[in-house]
Amino acid sequence: MNPIKFGTSGWRGLIADDFTFANVRMAVTAIAEHAKARKKEPTLLVGYDTRFYSEEFSQLAVDILQEHGIRALLCDTFTPTPAVAYEIQRRKLDGAINFTASHNPAQYHGLKFSSSDAGPALPEVTKDIEARAARLFEKGGVPPHDHQASAKAEKINLREAYLKRLEELVRFDVLKKAKAKFVVDALHGCGAGYLDKALSDHSVPVEVMRTDRDVLFDGTGPDVSDENLEPLKKRVREAKTTAGLATDGDADRFGIIDSDGTWIQPNLILGLVYDYLVETRGWKMAAARSVATSELMDAAASSHGQKVHQTPVGFKYIGQLIREDKIAMGGEESAGLTIRGHVPEKDGILACLLVAEMTAARGASIAQQVKALFKRVGREFWPVRENLHLSEEQKMRAIEKSKTDASTLLGRKVNSVDRTDGAKFAFADGSWMLLRLSGTEPLLRLYVEAESAAATAKLVREATEWILHV
Repeated sequence: MNPIKFGTSGWRGLIADDFTFANVRMAVTAIAEHAKARKKEPTLLVGYDTRFYSEEFSQLAVDILQEHGIRALLCDTFTPTPAVAYEIQRRKLDGAINFTASHNPAQYHGLKFSSSDAGPALPEVTKDIEARAARLFEKGGVPPHDHQASAKAEKINLREAYLKRLEELVRFDVLKKAKAKFVVDALHGCGAGYLDKALSDHSVPVEVMRTDRDVLFDGTGPDVSDENLEPLKKRVREAKTTAGLATDGDADRFGIIDSDGTWIQPNLILGLVYDYLVETRGWKMAAARSVATSELMDAAASSHGQKVHQTPVGFKYIGQLIREDKIAMGGEESAGLTIRGHVPEKDGILACLLVAEMTAARGASIAQQVKALFKRVGREFWPVRENLHLSEEQKMRAIEKSKTDASTLLGRKVNSVDRTDGAKFAFADGSWMLLRLSGTEPLLRLYVEAESAAATAKLVREATEWILHV
């Protein structure tokens, strides 16, 4: 079976199990063949995060690309995914290979391929790469490379150009004037020296945490989850700062801590930031969100006379709408967003800076801003995501069950069923639930939203029982 399979965000695997030098050789050779089939003399960028063996995998990629007559530019150090995306745009490159497993636990590594449009490769591209890898696999793979013959890479640093771009997107004068102060947590990932530098370069007081390389990521992983950000929450309370700002392993996702040390759901941040951008940038435009994301963004858009595009899970679909200049902002509940005129890729650094700007401009805590938005749109939104670790049999049974088109489910009237990605049941009371298999981990995900914490908890309970009931 071909080991190279692209999920929602590239190909990921366990180091030394799925993610091996043999499999990386096949994946990169398939990408090289794909790139050469589209252009005679392509130029590709190779980037990497702080994970174990990132430098070695990257050098191998450079060697293979050069063997195929492809000009390879290699990042000279760990580099955020959004900076890689911006460099593709800025230099008009033909794409990039980025070695990262993003927010996954430390035992994983991964490879993202971005096309010449700077966004995550679309399904037709990844299918072509998978097919080429499958053919290589059938022939016995790609022989090991002679390490003595490693090519000298053309190295580049992306930080200065990317930080300069952020100056055009963020109103640092608002931040400076407000005398706000922040704690930045890089979670041992690529955001170190980017998010904190963007703030300090503009005289915004900032304290930093976990900026060193740790390939074990404190034994947990570089996810911007509530649990992982405990040290940041503690520091925000101790230092009495405006907010805590965090980025994941490759800095494409954001994590936000309020001034009282409370972790704020990305779902709520998306609604707030979209609302703020429409107000301050004058962008009277639609928004976009994945099918699994809170409908708070829909309510905020509606309050501005705008609509929302619903996409399958995977930022590539939002990226397309950004490229076509159809939306002011696009986001996913898994803590990814980008804005009009920027890269068609998640940018956790920009997201944190926009939250910082918004909080400084409004002079209110994030919780206060959420409350005010709820009041304005006339209802509350309490989204929850549950990761269900089920056996293969249980997962398949749940997926079969979700194929129902019943007019009532869990004692509730079903208004509509959306099968954009998984099965999303919208109920008559405004609540909804979505069942889908994860594209990055071996899980069944359950997403639920209702208008109070109690109503959401009840729906989660009932939905879980329904999934597990034979």
